[in-house]
Amino acid sequence: MSTSAVRILGGHQTDFANNLAKSGGGVESLVEETVTAAAADASIDLGDIESIHVGNAFGQLYTGQGHLGAMPATVLPELWGVPSMRHEAACASSSMATLSAMAEIESGRYDCVLVLGVEQEKTMPGAEAAAVQEAAAWIGHDTEGVTFIWPETFDRIADEYDARFGIDDVHLRAIGELNLRNAKDNPNAQTRGWELSSDTCSADDRVNPIITGRLRRNDVTQITDGAAAIILVSDRWLAERGRTGRSTIAGWGHRTVGLGLQSKFDRYDGETYVMPHVRDAITDALGRAGVADVDGLDAIETHDCMTPSEYLAIDHFGITAPGESWKAVEDGSLERDGRIPMNPSGGLIGGGHPVGATGARMLLDATKQVSGTAGDYQVDGARRAATLNIGGSMATTACFVVESA
Repeated sequence: MSTSAVRILGGHQTDFANNLAKSGGGVESLVEETVTAAAADASIDLGDIESIHVGNAFGQLYTGQGHLGAMPATVLPELWGVPSMRHEAACASSSMATLSAMAEIESGRYDCVLVLGVEQEKTMPGAEAAAVQEAAAWIGHDTEGVTFIWPETFDRIADEYDARFGIDDVHLRAIGELNLRNAKDNPNAQTRGWELSSDTCSADDRVNPIITGRLRRNDVTQITDGAAAIILVSDRWLAERGRTGRSTIAGWGHRTVGLGLQSKFDRYDGETYVMPHVRDAITDALGRAGVADVDGLDAIETHDCMTPSEYLAIDHFGITAPGESWKAVEDGSLERDGRIPMNPSGGLIGGGHPVGATGARMLLDATKQVSGTAGDYQVDGARRAATLNIGGSMATTACFVVESA
């Protein structure tokens, strides 16, 4: 069996500020734009693509359109007949697509594989659009009596931190502020045009109203339309053409646990980490990449669907001891010029969160960082970056380490 390294040759992200219902587009236009532009960025022909993996979480629920593995061939005749499949794992959908694409390259089955993440979410009023995403929770269990499933889920995770270690809401709001501020420099970020003030992420109920519990509006990511794609190739493919990749996927970790949130709290009672399986996915990825610890990373793109998910990522990566994530928030470690820059792109809160596209977008941004092509949100000297992508109440977790090619 081949053990070819997996290189990222190029990719593309759509403008996450684009509201397709207003601009006249749809999921098919997202697919056509993203695949065409990704191929152009990678300097390949569409005919070079041998296999396709599509990450999408809620296609049928937002638009009625399922069977999205067939959409690339529908809108791009050059892809007619190319093997393609769809992957669903809530917010981690395109990370699962990436793992499957990597396996095809590592096995020698294919040498040039497209990973596409796509989601159209702005097809209904905001509260209805948010309710659609209950499908990623344990229906009939975690969803009973709940108004906003994901803010309430991550508010409970913050409560778990509070019970174990204590937590100050000001540190959560500081995470939201950092990501919105970072997004100002990202030309594809959903919130880049927002006017920010000292009250944007404050406890001012008028400017930053409470959504649920301790979480306020700017602790929560937006409903987003968008797509992202990456082109993965083998070393054999590169050697035959005398080319080099833009980055290497040096390590990966993938863990899956049960849907229910309370079952995690019960199972992990007394454990060092609030979500040990998330820590395991991270250490798996670091270990496969030959990286001793978090200080071997130059940047992290992490899942901040709500500020508590980034708060959890901080100590689970080992930036601080368990329960001490607040220290990295206070001392500037997460800033773009800090010890371990986190979400230099703006992440999900600042950049946007088209659910099925987020994992691929993270890998594309990690590639931009390690290839020095991130523009105004570049981390100086970045050579190795990690991504952490979670689905649902952290039921699916994927972590990747991306290095300069």
